[in-house]
Amino acid sequence: MLQNAQLIGLSRQMALQRQMDVVANNMANINSTGFKGESILFQEYVMPKALDRTFPGGSQTLSYVQDWATMHDFAPGTLVRTGNPLDVALEGEGFLAVQTPQGERWTRNGVLQINAEGVLINHSGHPVQSQGGGQFLFAADETDITINEDGTVSSSAGLKGQLRIVEFANTQELNRHGDTLFSGGTPQVAEATTVIQGATERSNVTGVAEMSEMIRITRAYTSLADLMQRQDELRRSAIQRLGDMQA
Repeated sequence: MLQNAQLIGLSRQMALQRQMDVVANNMANINSTGFKGESILFQEYVMPKALDRTFPGGSQTLSYVQDWATMHDFAPGTLVRTGNPLDVALEGEGFLAVQTPQGERWTRNGVLQINAEGVLINHSGHPVQSQGGGQFLFAADETDITINEDGTVSSSAGLKGQLRIVEFANTQELNRHGDTLFSGGTPQVAEATTVIQGATERSNVTGVAEMSEMIRITRAYTSLADLMQRQDELRRSAIQRLGDMQA
């Protein structure tokens, strides 16, 4: 029985460690533009048979803790006005499409810039995609860059194209890459997302809530470690008494 209790406690400690990693990552990205927080879903794993089969009522089921999935929190973050004409924030559930060496990725980070080749890129240097799948090119002398609510981009040289903004029926199908990039899902043309020029979306992580969660996890882990230590002491004591009786 003590061995079973130790194994159950160990499964809970492993789950708490995984949960702490997620909370720590949320805290580390509290100032990352467009970052979306994560949380862990746990489920009960029932072991059909106990190790000791001498119970009067037969084998007993044991319940372990298993981290089942990581959930993305796509709640909107606070919009911040920057005044930079290349910054965009998305109001709605849409994502900007960018092209990476690994393929298309989706992001809520709208901190954009123009590189030395005149290509519109995101903060990581990936080209921002247009509705036609191409890139936005600007000459060195172009001015008055305007991005409308529907994502239409224009400058002093005229119309440049329209931002490719996609939405998803189920955002939990997306896979995170790095801090603010996602892949997967079935992208659809955005119908309920508007673009706000000269603004960015802050991380939706709340520092106070994450710090409280971190304290709760630390206390739970410490309490469980103390309990497992007491159980270990009981095991050693039982083995010692059994040895004394046999002697």
